[in-house]
Amino acid sequence: MWSIRSTRRVAVVAAVAAVAALVPATVADAAPSKKDVARIVALKKVTTYRVDLTVNSPSMGKKMRVTVLTPGGTAERPALYMLDGADAGEKVSDWITKGGAGRYFAGRNVNVVLPAGGEASFYTNWKSKDKAVGKPQWETFLTKELPPLIDKKFSGSGRNGVLGLSMGGQAAFALATRHPDLYQGVASLSGCPPVTGPANEAYVRATLAQTGADATKMWGRPGGATWRAHDPAYRIDALRGKAIFLSSGSGAVGPLDLTADIDPKDGPVDAQIAAGSALEVGANRCSLEFAAKLRVENVPFQSNFRLIGTHRWDYWKQDLPLAWQAIAPAL
Repeated sequence: MWSIRSTRRVAVVAAVAAVAALVPATVADAAPSKKDVARIVALKKVTTYRVDLTVNSPSMGKKMRVTVLTPGGTAERPALYMLDGADAGEKVSDWITKGGAGRYFAGRNVNVVLPAGGEASFYTNWKSKDKAVGKPQWETFLTKELPPLIDKKFSGSGRNGVLGLSMGGQAAFALATRHPDLYQGVASLSGCPPVTGPANEAYVRATLAQTGADATKMWGRPGGATWRAHDPAYRIDALRGKAIFLSSGSGAVGPLDLTADIDPKDGPVDAQIAAGSALEVGANRCSLEFAAKLRVENVPFQSNFRLIGTHRWDYWKQDLPLAWQAIAPAL
């Protein structure tokens, strides 16, 4: 039914349109301010092969910390983006402080890009604001804003790989299948690439719940379209022709667990080992499920499914060279 209120709305819209028509084209087409442009705002050379960047990210709405391991020089080289797990370092990637990436990649002909601050995010674009993590837009930052900056500053060739552990392993495959033209290689270490189905959805929800984050704020209702859109199992064809690596342990406690440097401040040692075992059992089940899907779809991949091993850096440091050797030829 038409009303006086409706008439007023039309009048307001018409007035706004009239004013807009009078705005000079030069104003409407003005260049965006620096706050709206992704750019490197600070650079610090830490070692011969390590540079720490501060990057202004319009999508994230803040300045992001990113470490780059690079051999230097102007010769073109590919880039490898490395993602942390759910307890990602706030200021520096755990791959630097815990994973030995700096030592392993020193001098190699690749730009290794390690963003910090991805805790409990799944490196994805969140649908709505969450009280614990806000509303991060990691996918936009990692696939749209950051690559051009890295390639321009560090002589990138435009060929990329993405590798992650645990939560970051899922994100690596989600990004690779959602942006197949951007990545030529992908690897997951103790991750869970598929996210649909009761067991996999529970894994995602539990991962975020550790920090108080709500998975519904990330991808909406479990089982919904957004969850499926981020499940690589529904995008297998996007992986064809790429170099793929999967690894995980069985969850069985091994020598590396018994000799690991475990901080008692984080709780009883036995309890920590048991928790790591349980986490790896879940990651192993999920990784094997995804590997079976790849085999059914005739998509080649390399793997290292260990008979022992828990959810621990000691094992991921062993898997890193295998992962790099598997995907490097494609880059």
